[in-house]
Amino acid sequence: MKIIHVTASKEYDVKIGSGLLSTLGAELAKVSKIGTAAIISDSNVWPLYGEAAVAALESAGYKTVHYIFPAGEAHKSGANYLSILNFLAINHITRSDSIVALGGGVVGDISGFVAATFLRGIAYIQVPTTVLAAVDSSVGGKTAIDLQAGKNLAGAFYQPRLVLCDTDLLSSLPEDIFRDGCSEIIKYSILYDASLFSTLMRDGLDFDRESVIARCVELKRDVVAQDEFDTGQRQKLNLGHTIGHAVEANSNFTLSHGKAVAIGMAIVAGAAAKYGICSCDTQAKILSILAKFELPSATKHTAQELYESALSDKKRLGGSVTLVVPQEIGKCILRPTPIEALKDFIEAGL
Repeated sequence: MKIIHVTASKEYDVKIGSGLLSTLGAELAKVSKIGTAAIISDSNVWPLYGEAAVAALESAGYKTVHYIFPAGEAHKSGANYLSILNFLAINHITRSDSIVALGGGVVGDISGFVAATFLRGIAYIQVPTTVLAAVDSSVGGKTAIDLQAGKNLAGAFYQPRLVLCDTDLLSSLPEDIFRDGCSEIIKYSILYDASLFSTLMRDGLDFDRESVIARCVELKRDVVAQDEFDTGQRQKLNLGHTIGHAVEANSNFTLSHGKAVAIGMAIVAGAAAKYGICSCDTQAKILSILAKFELPSATKHTAQELYESALSDKKRLGGSVTLVVPQEIGKCILRPTPIEALKDFIEAGL
Protein backbone atom coordinates (compact mmCIF):
# COMPACT_ATOMS: atom_id res chain seq x y z
CA MET A 1 0.00 0.00 0.00
CA LYS A 2 1.13 3.53 -0.78
CA ILE A 3 0.09 6.44 1.45
CA ILE A 4 0.23 10.00 0.12
CA HIS A 5 -0.42 12.84 2.54
CA VAL A 6 -2.26 15.85 1.17
CA THR A 7 -1.79 19.24 2.81
CA ALA A 8 -4.62 21.65 2.09
CA SER A 9 -7.18 23.53 4.23
CA LYS A 10 -7.71 20.07 5.72
CA GLU A 11 -4.94 17.48 5.77
CA TYR A 12 -5.72 13.91 4.82
CA ASP A 13 -4.23 10.74 3.42
CA VAL A 14 -4.77 9.03 0.10
CA LYS A 15 -4.27 5.30 0.59
CA ILE A 16 -3.72 3.19 -2.52
CA GLY A 17 -3.43 -0.57 -2.62
CA SER A 18 -5.05 -3.96 -3.01
CA GLY A 19 -7.81 -5.20 -0.67
CA LEU A 20 -8.52 -1.88 1.03
CA LEU A 21 -12.33 -2.01 0.76
CA SER A 22 -12.44 -4.55 3.60
CA THR A 23 -10.75 -1.95 5.84
CA LEU A 24 -13.30 0.78 5.07
CA GLY A 25 -14.93 0.82 8.51
CA ALA A 26 -11.64 0.79 10.41
CA GLU A 27 -10.21 3.53 8.19
CA LEU A 28 -13.31 5.73 8.50
CA ALA A 29 -13.17 5.36 12.29
CA LYS A 30 -9.67 6.88 12.25
CA VAL A 31 -10.95 10.13 10.73
CA SER A 32 -14.56 10.44 11.97
CA LYS A 33 -16.80 9.51 14.87
CA ILE A 34 -18.61 6.19 15.00
CA GLY A 35 -22.19 6.94 14.01
CA THR A 36 -24.15 6.66 10.80
CA ALA A 37 -22.34 6.29 7.49
CA ALA A 38 -24.47 7.40 4.56
CA ILE A 39 -23.19 5.62 1.46
CA ILE A 40 -23.82 7.36 -1.85
CA SER A 41 -23.31 5.20 -4.93
CA ASP A 42 -24.74 4.47 -8.36
CA SER A 43 -26.50 1.62 -10.11
CA ASN A 44 -23.28 0.30 -11.66
CA VAL A 45 -21.13 0.23 -8.54
CA TRP A 46 -23.59 -0.68 -5.79
CA PRO A 47 -24.38 -4.22 -7.02
CA LEU A 48 -20.63 -4.93 -7.18
CA TYR A 49 -19.33 -3.42 -3.96
CA GLY A 50 -22.26 -2.21 -1.87
CA GLU A 51 -22.55 -5.35 0.25
CA ALA A 52 -18.82 -5.40 1.01
CA ALA A 53 -18.84 -1.70 1.92
CA VAL A 54 -21.78 -2.15 4.30
CA ALA A 55 -20.15 -5.18 5.92
CA ALA A 56 -16.87 -3.32 6.45
CA LEU A 57 -18.61 -0.31 7.97
CA GLU A 58 -20.99 -2.24 10.22
CA SER A 59 -18.18 -4.45 11.50
CA ALA A 60 -16.53 -1.27 12.79
CA GLY A 61 -19.69 -0.20 14.60
CA TYR A 62 -21.30 2.09 12.04
CA LYS A 63 -24.99 2.13 11.22
CA THR A 64 -25.40 2.45 7.45
CA VAL A 65 -27.96 3.94 5.11
CA HIS A 66 -27.51 4.14 1.36
CA TYR A 67 -28.69 6.28 -1.54
CA ILE A 68 -28.29 4.77 -5.00
CA PHE A 69 -28.96 6.70 -8.19
CA PRO A 70 -28.84 5.70 -11.88
CA ALA A 71 -25.30 5.77 -13.26
CA GLY A 72 -24.28 8.52 -15.67
CA GLU A 73 -23.35 12.18 -15.98
CA ALA A 74 -27.01 13.12 -16.48
CA HIS A 75 -27.58 12.45 -12.78
CA LYS A 76 -24.91 14.89 -11.60
CA SER A 77 -27.79 17.30 -11.56
CA GLY A 78 -29.51 19.81 -9.32
CA ALA A 79 -32.54 17.56 -8.99
CA ASN A 80 -30.46 14.61 -7.80
CA TYR A 81 -28.45 16.85 -5.48
CA LEU A 82 -31.63 18.04 -3.76
CA SER A 83 -32.93 14.48 -3.60
CA ILE A 84 -29.80 13.35 -1.75
CA LEU A 85 -30.05 16.27 0.68
CA ASN A 86 -33.64 15.31 1.46
CA PHE A 87 -32.60 11.68 1.90
CA LEU A 88 -30.00 12.69 4.48
CA ALA A 89 -32.51 14.88 6.31
CA ILE A 90 -35.17 12.17 6.37
CA ASN A 91 -32.61 9.74 7.78
CA HIS A 92 -31.62 12.22 10.51
CA ILE A 93 -27.98 12.47 9.47
CA THR A 94 -26.16 14.82 11.85
CA ARG A 95 -22.88 16.71 11.85
CA SER A 96 -21.24 13.84 13.71
CA ASP A 97 -22.12 11.39 10.92
CA SER A 98 -20.29 10.76 7.65
CA ILE A 99 -20.83 10.38 3.93
CA VAL A 100 -19.03 7.65 1.99
CA ALA A 101 -18.77 8.33 -1.75
CA LEU A 102 -18.52 4.88 -3.34
CA GLY A 103 -18.11 5.25 -7.09
CA GLY A 104 -16.51 7.14 -9.93
CA GLY A 105 -16.24 10.83 -10.69
CA VAL A 106 -19.97 11.55 -10.86
CA VAL A 107 -20.59 9.93 -7.47
CA GLY A 108 -17.58 11.64 -5.92
CA ASP A 109 -18.40 15.08 -7.29
CA ILE A 110 -22.05 15.15 -6.22
CA SER A 111 -21.35 13.45 -2.86
CA GLY A 112 -18.67 16.01 -2.07
CA PHE A 113 -20.98 18.90 -2.89
CA VAL A 114 -23.69 17.34 -0.73
CA ALA A 115 -21.19 16.94 2.12
CA ALA A 116 -20.04 20.54 1.73
CA THR A 117 -23.55 21.95 1.97
CA PHE A 118 -25.64 19.61 4.14
CA LEU A 119 -25.80 21.14 7.63
CA ARG A 120 -23.16 23.57 6.31
CA GLY A 121 -20.64 20.75 6.04
CA ILE A 122 -20.21 17.18 7.30
CA ALA A 123 -17.36 14.69 7.02
CA TYR A 124 -17.00 12.59 3.89
CA ILE A 125 -14.53 10.18 2.40
CA GLN A 126 -13.91 9.13 -1.17
CA VAL A 127 -13.77 5.46 -2.23
CA PRO A 128 -13.01 5.79 -5.97
CA THR A 129 -13.97 2.88 -8.22
CA THR A 130 -12.74 4.23 -11.57
CA VAL A 131 -9.32 5.22 -12.86
CA LEU A 132 -10.47 8.79 -13.46
CA ALA A 133 -11.70 9.17 -9.89
CA ALA A 134 -8.62 7.46 -8.43
CA VAL A 135 -6.05 9.66 -10.14
CA ASP A 136 -7.90 12.94 -10.29
CA SER A 137 -11.41 13.77 -9.13
CA SER A 138 -11.27 12.11 -5.68
CA VAL A 139 -8.24 14.21 -4.65
CA GLY A 140 -8.09 17.95 -4.17
CA GLY A 141 -11.53 18.91 -2.89
CA LYS A 142 -13.29 20.04 -6.04
CA THR A 143 -16.97 19.15 -5.77
CA ALA A 144 -19.74 20.07 -8.17
CA ILE A 145 -22.91 19.41 -10.09
CA ASP A 146 -23.71 20.28 -13.70
CA LEU A 147 -26.14 22.93 -14.91
CA GLN A 148 -27.89 23.08 -18.25
CA ALA A 149 -25.37 25.67 -19.38
CA GLY A 150 -22.35 23.47 -18.68
CA LYS A 151 -20.37 21.12 -16.46
CA ASN A 152 -19.47 21.76 -12.83
CA LEU A 153 -20.96 25.24 -12.70
CA ALA A 154 -22.29 24.84 -9.14
CA GLY A 155 -19.93 23.48 -6.52
CA ALA A 156 -17.55 24.07 -3.66
CA PHE A 157 -13.97 23.43 -2.62
CA TYR A 158 -14.36 20.87 0.18
CA GLN A 159 -11.67 18.40 1.12
CA PRO A 160 -12.44 14.79 2.10
CA ARG A 161 -11.22 13.27 5.36
CA LEU A 162 -9.69 10.32 3.50
CA VAL A 163 -9.37 8.81 0.03
CA LEU A 164 -9.33 5.01 0.09
CA CYS A 165 -8.35 3.64 -3.32
CA ASP A 166 -8.63 -0.15 -3.57
CA THR A 167 -6.94 -1.04 -6.86
CA ASP A 168 -8.83 -4.35 -6.95
CA LEU A 169 -12.03 -2.41 -7.64
CA LEU A 170 -10.63 -1.29 -10.99
CA SER A 171 -10.54 -4.89 -12.23
CA SER A 172 -14.32 -4.95 -12.72
CA LEU A 173 -14.26 -1.96 -15.05
CA PRO A 174 -15.14 -2.60 -18.70
CA GLU A 175 -12.04 -1.97 -20.79
CA ASP A 176 -13.62 1.06 -22.46
CA ILE A 177 -14.24 2.71 -19.08
CA PHE A 178 -10.71 1.85 -17.95
CA ARG A 179 -9.31 3.48 -21.10
CA ASP A 180 -11.52 6.48 -20.45
CA GLY A 181 -9.85 7.15 -17.11
CA CYS A 182 -6.44 6.78 -18.66
CA SER A 183 -6.94 10.14 -20.38
CA GLU A 184 -6.39 11.80 -17.00
CA ILE A 185 -3.20 9.79 -16.43
CA ILE A 186 -1.99 10.87 -19.87
CA LYS A 187 -2.86 14.44 -18.92
CA TYR A 188 -0.57 14.31 -15.88
CA SER A 189 2.30 12.92 -17.94
CA ILE A 190 1.98 15.68 -20.56
CA LEU A 191 1.80 18.32 -17.85
CA TYR A 192 4.57 17.27 -15.52
CA ASP A 193 6.34 14.00 -16.11
CA ALA A 194 8.07 12.93 -19.33
CA SER A 195 9.22 9.73 -17.61
CA LEU A 196 5.62 8.78 -16.84
CA PHE A 197 4.74 9.57 -20.45
CA SER A 198 7.46 7.15 -21.63
CA THR A 199 6.20 4.47 -19.23
CA LEU A 200 2.68 4.80 -20.60
CA MET A 201 3.91 4.66 -24.19
CA ARG A 202 5.85 1.49 -23.36
CA ASP A 203 3.29 -0.36 -21.24
CA GLY A 204 -0.06 0.84 -22.56
CA LEU A 205 -2.93 -0.55 -20.51
CA ASP A 206 -0.56 -2.96 -18.73
CA PHE A 207 0.98 -0.23 -16.56
CA ASP A 208 1.47 -0.95 -12.84
CA ARG A 209 -1.72 0.41 -11.34
CA GLU A 210 -0.58 1.14 -7.82
CA SER A 211 2.59 3.00 -8.80
CA VAL A 212 1.05 4.98 -11.69
CA ILE A 213 -2.00 6.01 -9.66
CA ALA A 214 0.27 7.00 -6.79
CA ARG A 215 2.46 9.09 -9.09
CA CYS A 216 -0.57 10.98 -10.43
CA VAL A 217 -1.84 11.60 -6.90
CA GLU A 218 1.61 12.86 -5.86
CA LEU A 219 1.59 15.31 -8.74
CA LYS A 220 -1.90 16.54 -7.90
CA ARG A 221 -1.01 16.71 -4.20
CA ASP A 222 1.87 19.06 -4.97
CA VAL A 223 -0.32 21.31 -7.10
CA VAL A 224 -3.15 21.46 -4.55
CA ALA A 225 -0.69 22.33 -1.78
CA GLN A 226 0.41 25.37 -3.80
CA ASP A 227 -2.96 26.46 -5.17
CA GLU A 228 -5.93 24.82 -3.44
CA PHE A 229 -8.53 27.22 -4.81
CA ASP A 230 -7.54 27.11 -8.46
CA THR A 231 -6.39 30.68 -8.97
CA GLY A 232 -2.88 29.97 -10.26
CA GLN A 233 -0.91 26.89 -11.20
CA ARG A 234 -3.74 24.48 -10.39
CA GLN A 235 -5.38 25.77 -13.55
CA LYS A 236 -2.86 23.63 -15.45
CA LEU A 237 -4.84 20.57 -14.37
CA ASN A 238 -7.47 21.78 -16.83
CA LEU A 239 -5.33 20.65 -19.79
CA GLY A 240 -7.83 19.54 -22.43
CA HIS A 241 -10.80 20.40 -20.24
CA THR A 242 -12.03 23.77 -21.53
CA ILE A 243 -12.45 22.46 -25.07
CA GLY A 244 -13.17 18.94 -23.80
CA HIS A 245 -16.10 20.17 -21.74
CA ALA A 246 -17.39 21.95 -24.85
CA VAL A 247 -17.16 18.69 -26.81
CA GLU A 248 -18.95 16.90 -23.97
CA ALA A 249 -21.72 19.50 -23.82
CA ASN A 250 -22.23 19.40 -27.58
CA SER A 251 -22.73 15.64 -27.36
CA ASN A 252 -25.46 16.24 -24.76
CA PHE A 253 -23.14 14.39 -22.38
CA THR A 254 -23.40 11.16 -24.36
CA LEU A 255 -19.63 11.28 -24.90
CA SER A 256 -17.68 10.30 -21.79
CA HIS A 257 -15.58 12.82 -19.88
CA GLY A 258 -12.32 10.99 -20.57
CA LYS A 259 -12.89 10.80 -24.31
CA ALA A 260 -13.89 14.46 -24.40
CA VAL A 261 -10.73 15.46 -22.53
CA ALA A 262 -8.64 13.37 -24.94
CA ILE A 263 -10.17 15.27 -27.85
CA GLY A 264 -9.57 18.54 -25.99
CA MET A 265 -5.89 17.71 -25.51
CA ALA A 266 -5.54 16.80 -29.19
CA ILE A 267 -7.15 20.07 -30.31
CA VAL A 268 -4.98 22.16 -27.99
CA ALA A 269 -1.85 20.32 -29.15
CA GLY A 270 -2.79 20.91 -32.78
CA ALA A 271 -3.35 24.60 -32.18
CA ALA A 272 -0.13 24.88 -30.16
CA ALA A 273 1.84 23.38 -33.06
CA LYS A 274 0.26 25.77 -35.57
CA TYR A 275 0.91 28.75 -33.30
CA GLY A 276 4.53 27.68 -32.81
CA ILE A 277 4.13 27.07 -29.07
CA CYS A 278 5.16 23.44 -29.35
CA SER A 279 6.88 21.45 -32.06
CA CYS A 280 5.07 19.21 -34.52
CA ASP A 281 6.99 16.36 -32.89
CA THR A 282 5.37 17.13 -29.52
CA GLN A 283 1.97 17.22 -31.18
CA ALA A 284 2.70 13.89 -32.85
CA LYS A 285 3.70 12.32 -29.51
CA ILE A 286 0.43 13.44 -27.93
CA LEU A 287 -1.60 12.02 -30.81
CA SER A 288 0.44 8.80 -30.62
CA ILE A 289 -0.24 8.21 -26.94
CA LEU A 290 -3.96 8.83 -27.44
CA ALA A 291 -3.91 6.29 -30.25
CA LYS A 292 -1.95 3.85 -28.05
CA PHE A 293 -4.81 3.95 -25.55
CA GLU A 294 -7.44 3.96 -28.32
CA LEU A 295 -8.76 7.34 -27.24
CA PRO A 296 -10.30 9.73 -29.79
CA SER A 297 -8.49 12.81 -31.05
CA ALA A 298 -11.11 14.39 -33.34
CA THR A 299 -14.68 15.63 -33.16
CA LYS A 300 -17.46 16.22 -35.66
CA HIS A 301 -18.41 19.48 -33.94
CA THR A 302 -17.43 22.78 -35.54
CA ALA A 303 -15.24 25.48 -34.06
CA GLN A 304 -18.31 27.70 -33.76
CA GLU A 305 -20.21 25.07 -31.78
CA LEU A 306 -17.30 24.44 -29.44
CA TYR A 307 -16.65 28.16 -29.04
CA GLU A 308 -20.26 28.86 -28.01
CA SER A 309 -20.15 26.09 -25.40
CA ALA A 310 -16.77 27.25 -24.10
CA LEU A 311 -18.25 30.68 -23.33
CA SER A 312 -20.08 29.05 -20.40
CA ASP A 313 -16.94 27.46 -18.98
CA LYS A 314 -16.51 28.24 -15.27
CA LYS A 315 -12.83 29.10 -15.87
CA ARG A 316 -13.76 32.12 -17.97
CA LEU A 317 -12.74 35.39 -16.33
CA GLY A 318 -14.51 38.36 -17.86
CA GLY A 319 -13.37 38.66 -21.45
CA SER A 320 -10.80 35.90 -21.43
CA VAL A 321 -10.30 32.21 -20.73
CA THR A 322 -7.03 30.64 -19.60
CA LEU A 323 -6.03 27.74 -21.81
CA VAL A 324 -3.43 25.14 -20.86
CA VAL A 325 -1.06 24.64 -23.76
CA PRO A 326 1.80 22.13 -24.14
CA GLN A 327 5.30 23.36 -24.95
CA GLU A 328 6.86 19.92 -24.73
CA ILE A 329 6.12 16.64 -22.98
CA GLY A 330 6.29 17.37 -19.26
CA LYS A 331 5.96 21.14 -19.65
CA CYS A 332 2.83 23.20 -20.28
CA ILE A 333 2.00 26.88 -19.95
CA LEU A 334 -1.05 28.91 -19.03
CA ARG A 335 -2.17 31.03 -21.96
CA PRO A 336 -4.79 33.71 -21.22
CA THR A 337 -6.82 33.96 -24.40
CA PRO A 338 -9.27 36.76 -25.23
CA ILE A 339 -12.74 35.41 -25.92
CA GLU A 340 -12.67 36.92 -29.39
CA ALA A 341 -9.51 34.88 -30.20
CA LEU A 342 -10.79 31.60 -28.78
CA LYS A 343 -12.69 30.49 -31.85
CA ASP A 344 -9.60 30.92 -34.05
CA PHE A 345 -7.52 28.92 -31.57
CA ILE A 346 -10.04 26.08 -31.63
CA GLU A 347 -10.23 26.23 -35.42
CA ALA A 348 -6.44 25.92 -35.63
CA GLY A 349 -6.57 22.71 -33.63
CA LEU A 350 -9.34 20.95 -35.51
